[in-house]
Amino acid sequence: MANPSAVCNGHLHNHHQKQNNLLKSGICKKNGITKGMKKNGVSNGTLYKKTFIEHFEQAPMYVAVLTFLGFGVGTVFGYLRDFMRAWGLEKRHVAAEREEQKDFVPLYQDFENFYTRNLYMRIRDNWNRPICSVPGPQFDLMERVTDDYNWTFRFTGRTIKNVINMGSYNYLGFAETDVNALKTVTIELQKYGTGVCSTRQEMGTLDKHVEIEKLVAKFLGVEDAMVFGMGFATNSMNIPALVGKGCLILSDELNHTSLVLGARLSGATIRIFKHNNMQSLENLLRDAIIYGQPRSRRAWRKIIILVEGIYSMEGSIVRLPEIVSLKKKYKAYLYLDEAHSIGAVGATGRGVVEYFGMSPDDVDVLMGTFTKSFGAAGGYLAGKKDLVDFLRTHSHSAVYATSMCPAVAEQIIRAMKCLMGLDGTTQGLQRVRQLGKNTRYFRRRLHEMGFIIYGNDDSPVVPLLLYMPGKIGAFARRMLEKNIGVVVVGFPATPITESRARFCVSAAHTREMLDTVLNALDELGDFLRLKYSRYSKSSHPELYEETSLELED
Repeated sequence: MANPSAVCNGHLHNHHQKQNNLLKSGICKKNGITKGMKKNGVSNGTLYKKTFIEHFEQAPMYVAVLTFLGFGVGTVFGYLRDFMRAWGLEKRHVAAEREEQKDFVPLYQDFENFYTRNLYMRIRDNWNRPICSVPGPQFDLMERVTDDYNWTFRFTGRTIKNVINMGSYNYLGFAETDVNALKTVTIELQKYGTGVCSTRQEMGTLDKHVEIEKLVAKFLGVEDAMVFGMGFATNSMNIPALVGKGCLILSDELNHTSLVLGARLSGATIRIFKHNNMQSLENLLRDAIIYGQPRSRRAWRKIIILVEGIYSMEGSIVRLPEIVSLKKKYKAYLYLDEAHSIGAVGATGRGVVEYFGMSPDDVDVLMGTFTKSFGAAGGYLAGKKDLVDFLRTHSHSAVYATSMCPAVAEQIIRAMKCLMGLDGTTQGLQRVRQLGKNTRYFRRRLHEMGFIIYGNDDSPVVPLLLYMPGKIGAFARRMLEKNIGVVVVGFPATPITESRARFCVSAAHTREMLDTVLNALDELGDFLRLKYSRYSKSSHPELYEETSLELED
């Protein structure tokens, strides 16, 4: 790996050459389509081998106004209800300060708690629903009701059967209970049991861990890999081992919480660049090289860029070719989180590196999880052997965390061998292709109906914008009445004006299932007036070719 400190000496490498123009991030619009074609010193044809299309249509102004108005009305009534609780006119259900602690700094009286009491509680029934079956294309739900407006729930003892699952990350359909498919997992469970009861550095490294790490490295096309028992901890506990004080982290503004936590725990300086915006990233890289560390002006020990393959709330795909180009230009490191992209994109499911036709050597640290496409648990870090050997010694997860369960490791091995064709079938490749077909079909139909959806045309994460807070609960409840399980997301997990439903398409979804969901969405979209798009696509093929680009000096 290149040493970024070699160029962090207060001036730009090849400073005498004027930087070429950068194109703005995806502003060529016809029928609501954003064609993301950026350029960084080289032609688009060199960076992108295929058309890169993403959708981020803005809602009409009246929608934003009504959304703010809805939150405003909810806030006013929230203060009124807090006043009534303070005077005993309404029962207080939440934790409160004790009288003898009235002079202490309050533990509970903050805005987030206000939001939970008065806004979230109104629609709380749409989250944390207990599932009592495998999270496949359909699942069963335990029915529950509330007698006190969502403050508490009680179970009725009944089960809601065969709910179409549009929320789980079961991209390739490996979350399954087929006896023949799980035969090897059953054998390993009987051989090893359920737990390891030790860390990797003590007595927790089994032959299954060695096997899976060799297989992951082969699958990714890198020298070595290391696996961990928890996907979240793969980021949060290993980033501090790679960077520390005197290092600079450049993080996408929409990065997952695990990346954010890992960056904060590292002690490194963190700077944020706008989502998928190469101009913003290059400005930060240039300033880091020119000015160095604050006050001392010394060169940064390391500069590392943190990005995701597919962003789980936006459905967008990282602009990897451009980021790699900038990384090489400024001699920085690149950490790529492929939690949602590994298995889900690429001709053979090898993630965004394969999707863009790039070499794994272009990425310094490859990270991914087994919790989505592989129907298991845990995560991995992969790259050069020197990097992995360093992590085996310095990783907090390797030192303190219990090793991955052997049966879980076998499930990952089974799924990965299926993808690689090592099981003697083409089933894995068929799953990847089916996921792509389902994704493009589902997205195209939503566009035609007039919904605003975010993200890349090839991303199985499909956010459908709801905007107004009152429609979050109404949407989820109505969909469940039609036996469709969805995930709805609102503030503070999203910007206050961008509440949404997030669909996760699976290879296991049949066309009939998707059509059932789409028909329900079409009907509900009319009922709740959710079809905000002003650029709904025709079902007829396009009769023109987009060629214009907007330049910025």
